[in-house]
Amino acid sequence: MAQLIYYCGTMDSGKSTLALQTAHNHNSRGRDGILFTNRDRAGSGKISSRLGLTSEAIEVSEDMDLHKFVVEQLSAGKRIDFVICDEAQFYTSEQIEQLARVADGLGIDVFAFGILTDFRTRLFPGSARLVELADRVSNLQVEALCWCGERATHNARTVGGVMVTEGEQVVVGDTNSQDAIAYEVLCRRHHMRKVTAKSSGAAHQSSEPLPFN
Repeated sequence: MAQLIYYCGTMDSGKSTLALQTAHNHNSRGRDGILFTNRDRAGSGKISSRLGLTSEAIEVSEDMDLHKFVVEQLSAGKRIDFVICDEAQFYTSEQIEQLARVADGLGIDVFAFGILTDFRTRLFPGSARLVELADRVSNLQVEALCWCGERATHNARTVGGVMVTEGEQVVVGDTNSQDAIAYEVLCRRHHMRKVTAKSSGAAHQSSEPLPFN
């Protein structure tokens, strides 16, 4: 039976790399599929990895019916053996349910890749529904690291290097961004204490105690 599988992790854990590798592995065995994405840092209709890998994909809009799209492609004669969904945390709950119907009703394996929680440590709606519906939820084995060297478990949003915990849930940025709004992965200890790489470096240089309280 076809399955809906969710691969999740923090930023920098290789989600998009695994999505592209999964597509490559299937393609190399003569299997055809569809690649979906949403708000990739490389732009609309792209799946990009920080290792430099990039592939064209179909941009998922908020009102797009994914099940209907796949059915239309099949009706037009396209062969679809698998579906890849990158940045799945940004999909709506209804779209996750549509993906479940693709697996159950059409017999097509669906591989979703995304981030579980936002910068406030709250589940994204798409991720929450995937956890509820997926046949299997798998944490990525590649561990992103906090600036302190410990395993990173949380995503932090920073403005000028200063961590913030309020604002819109979805603001696209990058962990390597030099813009005012950027993202950083932290261990739980430093996320809860709001100690970023920049604030830690400043504290060490000024000999002031870290803001642990």
